[in-house]
Amino acid sequence: MNDIANSETRDIILDVTEKLIYRHGIAATGMDLLVKTAGASRKSIYRYFANKDELVIAALQRRDERWMQWLRSEVERSADSGERLLGLFSALKQWFGSADFRGCAFINTSGETGNAQDPVRLLAKAHKQKLFEYALELCQAHGTPDPERQAVQLLILIDGAITVALVMGDSTAADSAQCMARTLLQL
Repeated sequence: MNDIANSETRDIILDVTEKLIYRHGIAATGMDLLVKTAGASRKSIYRYFANKDELVIAALQRRDERWMQWLRSEVERSADSGERLLGLFSALKQWFGSADFRGCAFINTSGETGNAQDPVRLLAKAHKQKLFEYALELCQAHGTPDPERQAVQLLILIDGAITVALVMGDSTAADSAQCMARTLLQL
């Protein structure tokens, strides 16, 4: 029973941390706000995480896993390999239209760090690497002529669409990126 309660408390702390960081950024998310919003004591938070940096990394790792799982499940709905490639952008369009869309958590938090070796920046890089690898997997399954080059180009289209959607408030950025992907991939 105690393990379940401990796991639930840890999950609540991680969920709240992720939401606050996504909404406000790392620097603006202080421990006082985390304690108040999570309804957990500072002592409870430090029981699970040695410091705020460790907590931030754990929350972002969960977001990475969940977001990539969500993207895969959306894209894999299509049976056709070409439609799966274009489905990357259909999924983004759906995300852009959600009430809590605040751009890419990994681009946003990476922008808060100045050091390329900062754990947050390294985690953001790992997330983008996973996204590239997924795009590569889709390109290979479709049999594109130069899958690695095209996966890089798709990653740029994805991140560009995310940025335009956030900065410009343009949820149709996914449609424009999908149109460019269609041309790039000759679909």
